[in-house]
Amino acid sequence: MDDVIEIITTPDGRALEVARVGVDDGAAVVFHHGSPGAASMVGALEAVARRHGLLIVTMSRAGYGHSDARPGRNVASVVEDVVSLRRHYGISRYVAMGWSGGGPHALACAALDVDCLGALSVAGVAPIDADFDWTEGMGPENLEEFALAREGGEAYVAHMNAVASEFATARAQSIVALFGGLLSDADRAALADESTRETLARGCRDAFVSSAAGFIDDDRAFFSPWGFDPASIEVPVEVWFGDQDLMVPPTHGDWLARTVPTAIAVHRPAEGHVSLLTSHADDLAVSLLAMASR
Repeated sequence: MDDVIEIITTPDGRALEVARVGVDDGAAVVFHHGSPGAASMVGALEAVARRHGLLIVTMSRAGYGHSDARPGRNVASVVEDVVSLRRHYGISRYVAMGWSGGGPHALACAALDVDCLGALSVAGVAPIDADFDWTEGMGPENLEEFALAREGGEAYVAHMNAVASEFATARAQSIVALFGGLLSDADRAALADESTRETLARGCRDAFVSSAAGFIDDDRAFFSPWGFDPASIEVPVEVWFGDQDLMVPPTHGDWLARTVPTAIAVHRPAEGHVSLLTSHADDLAVSLLAMASR
């Protein structure tokens, strides 16, 4: 992975950490990592990209990894950085895919970028003002984080910095314990594979090489207006979600599938947050290729 990670400069002078995996002339996919995360998380998709002839590019969102922070960013802000990412790799038309906290950012591309052919939201969150209990069904660590996020202030920032310090040391041997009560049995089974644990651990570790700014700014973006209306999306969307997800409960996926007018719900009751991605990588690739062929 190290040889495919680069630092580019955005038009406003910020550093942006980017990466690519797969086939150079393949169908283009922009991948949005979770919260927390970094560009190195795309390593989880390298094998499937090669099997299906995809070119998957990604970036560490502002404030994560070696990407400079962008204070005050909302979810829609990511589209400008996607333009920089695509220009660097010479990509025009593409499909967006976001996992977890990356889900809203993939939907932003679908709503706002005329070059986006479609989007996959995989275990992605819904807007904070959706008409259901946003945190119901989440594990205890998320409940604590989001309760503090609603209040803001020094206690919240101190909590996020403490979490960042722990995840900055993540290794394959410790990542399951670090996620604690956020992992369902399905996710623990998916993480029995050491290479999967190491990829997740590296992405979390790389997220915090500079600071907790990206993690904090993601929360602030999720707890604020996104900058677009999911109901305005006109390109194809697939909303993937599982019932065993303690990080982003299935109510989020259900709401998105009902609200995005072009959405197809891909409901996998037996899957959790991690297993949804690891168990269905080839299925996701087939969907990406179908959207890219439009």
